Amino acid sequence: MTRVSHEFSNTMQKEAVSAVSADVIFGSSRFPNYKIGANNLILDAKEDPKVLTMKEVIARETALLLEQQKRHSVRDLASKFEKGLAAAAKLSDEARLREAASLEKHVLLKKLRDALDSLKGRVAGRNKDDVEEAITMVEALAVQLTQREGELLQEKTEVKKLANFLKLASEDAKKLVDEERAHARAEIESARAAVQRVEEALQEQEQMSRASGKQDLEELMKEVQEARRIKMLHQPSKVMDMEHELRALRIQLAEKSKHSLLLQKELARSKRVEANLSHIYELDGAETLGSYLRIKPCSDIAPELSHCSIQWYRISSEGGKRRLYSGASKSVYAPEPFDVGRSLQVEITYDGHLLVLTTTGPIDPAAGLGNYVEALVRKHDVEFNVVVTQMNGADHPSESIHVLHVGKMRMKLCKGKTTIAKEYYSSSMQLCGVRGGGNAAAQALFWQAKKGFSVVLAFESERERNAAIMLARRFAFDCNIMLAGPDGGSSTGTK
Repeated sequence: MTRVSHEFSNTMQKEAVSAVSADVIFGSSRFPNYKIGANNLILDAKEDPKVLTMKEVIARETALLLEQQKRHSVRDLASKFEKGLAAAAKLSDEARLREAASLEKHVLLKKLRDALDSLKGRVAGRNKDDVEEAITMVEALAVQLTQREGELLQEKTEVKKLANFLKLASEDAKKLVDEERAHARAEIESARAAVQRVEEALQEQEQMSRASGKQDLEELMKEVQEARRIKMLHQPSKVMDMEHELRALRIQLAEKSKHSLLLQKELARSKRVEANLSHIYELDGAETLGSYLRIKPCSDIAPELSHCSIQWYRISSEGGKRRLYSGASKSVYAPEPFDVGRSLQVEITYDGHLLVLTTTGPIDPAAGLGNYVEALVRKHDVEFNVVVTQMNGADHPSESIHVLHVGKMRMKLCKGKTTIAKEYYSSSMQLCGVRGGGNAAAQALFWQAKKGFSVVLAFESERERNAAIMLARRFAFDCNIMLAGPDGGSSTGTK
């Protein structure tokens, strides 16, 4: 290090000016790094041999592009040109940054020269010589920096030229790609047109072959018929036999025609009878829970219902399946709670003819019955006054008042203090409305307490009867028991 006078020692330490040799050579594109050797000489630091200059990088990339141009497709070549254009833009930005850094170096050298000039006037002797030597070195650095800037400007110009070249090449590659694509599309269209022409030619040839084959077949059939005719001319006995067979076939055909006419007349007469039967009966009564339906004749030619076979059905709302009501074979039927929301149907059979009558719509619920049942559900045991009309299928002559208890776990029938039947809800218990029984059917129900014991009970009103059925079925359902009639709700077919 070079010594200076005492009064300027602090300033020199802040500026950190090092004595450098005048024969410095800048061989790198970066700002040089120096090391202080013996006798206060500045030595060049060894550069990394792997670091390439910007010219070498550009030259290598250009060589690689030229080598790969023949091996890549047009689209890959265009992509490479675009990458090269991006690389050139990046190099241009780096050159711009280096230019800014060079400007900063000029500013530093200018400040250093000014500091050395101010120092030169204040020192004397050997220190002054050292300062002059330092000023010479700074001037040499400035000259070399100016030369480097010239080289950078030249490299910048080359980079711009290369960027313009790559841009033009990229545009040419894009044009070439578009031309090749248009050419490929034209070839595809021409190939499609050729395939279409070939298909049309094949279809035309196939049609011609079919027409010629059909014509050949017709000619062959004509030749066969002509050959048969010539053969028959030479065999008159066979011709006579065929004529007799034809005459017999004509006779049979005439008989069949007469029989067919007779069958058609019988069918028309049967259809007329069925049409007349379809208008001789109708269903009379309100289609509401608490009322009853009656089969009513509406024509003078209607047969007596006692001579007819009657069967009532319930039509399910899902799929139109019919459920047969076992025992519902009277001309009167009173709907029960299970029938609400479903249609009813009755079949009348007379003298081999079948007549089917259906309600106009689903059975409507009784007004206020739902609220009445909900009020009864809150009670543990509900009592109904009833009269026993039948017991185990036989008429019961007594008309004394009985009490039917419907509880949450069981049902009980009492007469005064005597218990006639008391059973818990079970799978053997049956409960439904009476199927038949005249005008009083809407107020009666059938109850099979257990196997071997069944009664028909008449209530004071239709409302009491339907409430008892709904209440018992609800309590039984809570015990996982489904109370139904004798038929068990089995399906018998579709309507």
